[in-house]
Amino acid sequence: MIGAFWQDRSNRPVLRFMSACLIAAVWAVACFFFVEWARPDNGVVTVSFTMIQPAAICAFIAYIGDPMAVRSRRYYAMVPIVSAVGMVLVSIFVLQEGAVCIAMLAPLWILSGLAGALFTWMLRTRDDGEPVAETFRAHGLLVIPLVALFLESMIPVPVDHRTVSRDIVIDAPAEAIWPMMEGIGTVRRDAGIWNISQNVIGLPRPAYAHLHGEGVGARREAAWDRGVVFDEVITRWEPGRHLGWDFDFRQSAGWEITDPHLRPDGPYMRILSGGYELQPLGDGRHRLRLYTDYEAQTHFNGYAALWGELFLGDIHDNVLAVIKQEAERRPR
Repeated sequence: MIGAFWQDRSNRPVLRFMSACLIAAVWAVACFFFVEWARPDNGVVTVSFTMIQPAAICAFIAYIGDPMAVRSRRYYAMVPIVSAVGMVLVSIFVLQEGAVCIAMLAPLWILSGLAGALFTWMLRTRDDGEPVAETFRAHGLLVIPLVALFLESMIPVPVDHRTVSRDIVIDAPAEAIWPMMEGIGTVRRDAGIWNISQNVIGLPRPAYAHLHGEGVGARREAAWDRGVVFDEVITRWEPGRHLGWDFDFRQSAGWEITDPHLRPDGPYMRILSGGYELQPLGDGRHRLRLYTDYEAQTHFNGYAALWGELFLGDIHDNVLAVIKQEAERRPR
């Protein structure tokens, strides 16, 4: 398949393909900074930029790399893979994006790019027209995302309220679990469980949580590793049963470790509230539920919700595992 990708009957195929990739990369980076400047509110986090842009770029690369329409469909199928690798490198070294944003963008880039490249393959017929005209039409593909962005800006951005929750069964009395719900103290380095979000993608793991005061209005100081700290204001207090809070990120710190587009108090996602619910099972065990309420405001909230389930779900699973391990270690 890779061999078919490089085969070409025309002159200088590799140079032509690499030139197309370079033009596309420069154009994509220029568009990124232009959109960030022109629409800092939500210009980059749009369907136009995250889905139409890769489709247009891959169509452009496929077109320039095969001007005489002699390459096989396998070549067109490989274009999105090669361009996605380039996107990752550009995102890391030029745009300074983090692993979270890259992980979220890569599937969209590959699928949208595949659609653009294969659509180009379907429309291609041998064209003996002038090379200048060919090049002009191909470069015109790169303008499509900017036109789409202008049209998309006229569509109201939907706001979705969502909840992510996980639960775990703990073989311990409520008296051993409730203090862990108030604050898990300093978390041991070997505590918790392995998960994709924290062990592969690199989201920080919990370091400690301390409760200052008691009852409604008290504050929990929460910290993750790598310097992330934030507050939670207690809004529900039922000892041995329910602890709820609102997140307060006004004095938080450490979020520079992640992508600026994914801040928990940013324009695209706002983490609002959360809490623990403890339910007795009647045999000395208890079911502990951890939930987080958040608000998403993008044109692809459904896709973002899939990642919310993964990221927040993994964080929840890890915190619950820490509480289970510590509560079951304590003598009854």
